[in-house]
Amino acid sequence: MSEASGSTLGSDIQAKIGQHLRAMYDDVVRQGVPDRFLDLLAKLDQPKVGDGPDGEGGRS
Repeated sequence: MSEASGSTLGSDIQAKIGQHLRAMYDDVVRQGVPDRFLDLLAKLDQPKVGDGPDGEGGRS
């Protein structure tokens, strides 16, 4: 079966693929965000020196 012939996967195969994808996704979600990423995100949220409310931070 090839894409060019217009064939599709059967519903049982689609369901099995869906089960595997959900299991993989659930595992990734359970792992959470590493502390080093949380630290980087916190640093990105901090305003830079010279950044004012008018958006003029001296960047060019």
